[in-house]
Amino acid sequence: MGRLAVALVVSLWVIPISIMVNHVIPDPYMDEIFHIPQAQQFCNGNFRSWDPMITTPPGLYYLSLVPFISGLWRRNGTLSLSKFCSSAVLRSTNGVLAVLCSILLYDIILHLRPSIGERGATLYTIVLTLYPLHWFFTFLYYTDVASLAVILAMYLACLKRHYWLSALLGGLAISIRQTNVIWMLFVAGTGAIDYLVGEYHKKFNDHIMITKSEGLADENYRPVSANLKRRKMGSSVRATDISISKASVCSSRGSSNFSSGMLKEIQEIFFALWCLKWNFFVLFTPYLLIFSTFVSFVIWNGSIVLGAKEAHTVSPHFAQIFYFGLASTAAMGPIHFNLHQAAALFKSLRMSKLVGFFVVCMALTAGLISVHFFSIEHPYLLADNRHYPFYIWRKVIKAHWLMKYLLVPLYVYSWSSIFHILGKFQRKTWVLLFFLACAAVLIPAPLIEFRYYTIPFFFIILHSPVGKYKHWFLIAVLYLIVNFFTMAMFLYRPFHWDHEPGTQRFIW
Repeated sequence: MGRLAVALVVSLWVIPISIMVNHVIPDPYMDEIFHIPQAQQFCNGNFRSWDPMITTPPGLYYLSLVPFISGLWRRNGTLSLSKFCSSAVLRSTNGVLAVLCSILLYDIILHLRPSIGERGATLYTIVLTLYPLHWFFTFLYYTDVASLAVILAMYLACLKRHYWLSALLGGLAISIRQTNVIWMLFVAGTGAIDYLVGEYHKKFNDHIMITKSEGLADENYRPVSANLKRRKMGSSVRATDISISKASVCSSRGSSNFSSGMLKEIQEIFFALWCLKWNFFVLFTPYLLIFSTFVSFVIWNGSIVLGAKEAHTVSPHFAQIFYFGLASTAAMGPIHFNLHQAAALFKSLRMSKLVGFFVVCMALTAGLISVHFFSIEHPYLLADNRHYPFYIWRKVIKAHWLMKYLLVPLYVYSWSSIFHILGKFQRKTWVLLFFLACAAVLIPAPLIEFRYYTIPFFFIILHSPVGKYKHWFLIAVLYLIVNFFTMAMFLYRPFHWDHEPGTQRFIW
């Protein structure tokens, strides 16, 4: 069990299904008709050529060239990799990145939950790699798998406090998809909080250890970490008097309890930021540099997207955040939709009494307003019957004029369940930053695309409790059924349009 086992298991389904997809559909399909020719232009050395219909930066195309750099050759001063850039080979980029994703997921899981052990982390990772949206686009030349792989690498580097490396990976993530700038800021924000909390606690406890050893400790001081080992006292104490005196100024403001409410957390974080401002500035400046570069590009470009700007204008699509909540809890159905979870939510509302009732009323009101005034019917959604959201929109949300309102309680339950589960294991500020990041990514997007939900979904599931093995077994079965159905429909249920030649296929 371990990284090798995870990579091997994922490869066992990536390789044969990739071969099958390339055999049945050898030519570019859907968005591949833009991405593959553009990547092939790069293979031929035409780096100034650009299709104006492509909305995302060229990061994926450069990643596709990396494995073949050693094999490139020059003819008349022109780079040529064209023989390596068939549709099948370009698609294999995502196959390789899917294996890399599995390894990164494994490492993140062990970092966040070391007690789970290698065997548990292996099984948990294998289930996550079967998540239908991630699994399906492993076999096509889209930006989703590459985007997730780099975001996971960025997050893991931040968790390990390699902030400069994390920021560089954030820049790479933005070069694949612009909205990844939000996830870079989220990772930087959560990393900053972890750093500030950890260092603040360390300075506080160091001060207590030394003052106790000298008989000067205040009886109101309490160590915040039971696992912090006492330092050996001796001649080194006098040598650190100056630094400790600085730490005592910060620690003298009181206890560092970061779990006593949102406002208390924010207050303590800002105080820790003041005490550690110079270290913080040095460590987290790279994120600011990457973000500043991105903002400069947006100003120069006049838009966040590169091409097809008319079809991708920013719109206030507040209903999108509710769709995401329901889609994510549905993908974790056995964890969120069970009697135990429903009873836990009801109990938490009952304990908070009027506050809980007020919050639920506000959430329901926000949901009703969102679906009534800010539910967008994008022309692509209405016109393209190849995508599953087309059928969900027409057969579910638009089945009756009341349906979109009747779904609001389910949306509210979904987000309540997400907040309840995340709140058990994450700081309130972490949950707040996550929700703001989701809102910043999803609300401006006028088109309902389940692919946009992949990255935030993985952040949810990685920070949710492992739970019972039966839940994960049911989730794995659910994913396998959905994957079998969607791939069978994609490969073996083609259809034709009367108004346009060519074979059409069902896709997410």
